[in-house]
Amino acid sequence: HVNFEQIRVEGKTGGSLDETELVNGLVIDKDIAHPQMPKVTKDAKVCILTCPFEPPKPKTKHKLNISSAEDYQKLYTQEQEYFIDMVKRVKDSGATVVICQWGFDDEANHLLLQNGLVAVRWVGGIEIEHLAMATGARIVPRFEELSADKLGTAGIVREISFGTGKKERMLVLEDCANHNAITILVRGGNQMIVEEAKRSLHDAMCVVRNLIKDSRVVYGGGSAEIACSLAIREAADETAGVDQYAIRAFAQALEDIPMALAENCGLSPMEEVANLKAKQVAQNSSVIGLSVDGGAADMKEVGVFETLIGKQQQFQLASQVVKMILKIDDVISGGQYQ
Repeated sequence: HVNFEQIRVEGKTGGSLDETELVNGLVIDKDIAHPQMPKVTKDAKVCILTCPFEPPKPKTKHKLNISSAEDYQKLYTQEQEYFIDMVKRVKDSGATVVICQWGFDDEANHLLLQNGLVAVRWVGGIEIEHLAMATGARIVPRFEELSADKLGTAGIVREISFGTGKKERMLVLEDCANHNAITILVRGGNQMIVEEAKRSLHDAMCVVRNLIKDSRVVYGGGSAEIACSLAIREAADETAGVDQYAIRAFAQALEDIPMALAENCGLSPMEEVANLKAKQVAQNSSVIGLSVDGGAADMKEVGVFETLIGKQQQFQLASQVVKMILKIDDVISGGQYQ
């Protein structure tokens, strides 16, 4: 079983593809809230909060009149007590790193710094879930519910910098409680390159997942399609009635893939497919396919193959689409009623 939720792919522009790296933990596109907070924290106890560091607000419309400096001082003192109580609860739980889904003002930020806590704010919901999964922390919705058993662990929490002037920053959590949680940090010159690399990585991971689920493979270069086409044509010859025409049409449709491969290589599609079919029949081998250099080759020796699951899905999906189209009684063309 492969759980893609534990594999996070994060992209950052400003570098080359060669700088792409695998991080044994999580990488989040956020920075530490205060510039004076430590950039590296070892053996971190991680606290994940979905409640904001701010005083409670009434749910209804309200208006507060302050008529004197003493009233303002009382209000300020009350607000300070809220902040002090919140930070004290976090400190008493044993947390050393605070990750908050919402923001907090400079007052709370300063109090966290004074208490030796490292804080990160405005962390998104999906990232919060990944953090909880990786560190083993429980997501805490209220300060009153915060306790030591709801904290997660990480071997090291550090902030890394990129680019000229080191203005681009990201947060890295390594050696987390869940060792299966990893991040691939993709670098690229611009956003388009980064996104393309992320898509390619996802495709590659899907292939590996298919091999883990079922290790059987078929050989590529159009060899599997040609072999299936030949076998289906033999079955059509043994079938009586009009069904044989449908079976032959299916066999012919399978040959479209090696024909497309030949055309992409700049070769003559008809000649190459006919050559492949003749060689497979003559040598009684189902692994002869179209080589990149042109001409027929043994795909087993060349090392071109794909997963059996992927090939089965291709054939099944194509067949289902055709069946769906055949069920339609009539096709209305665009300009029919104009």
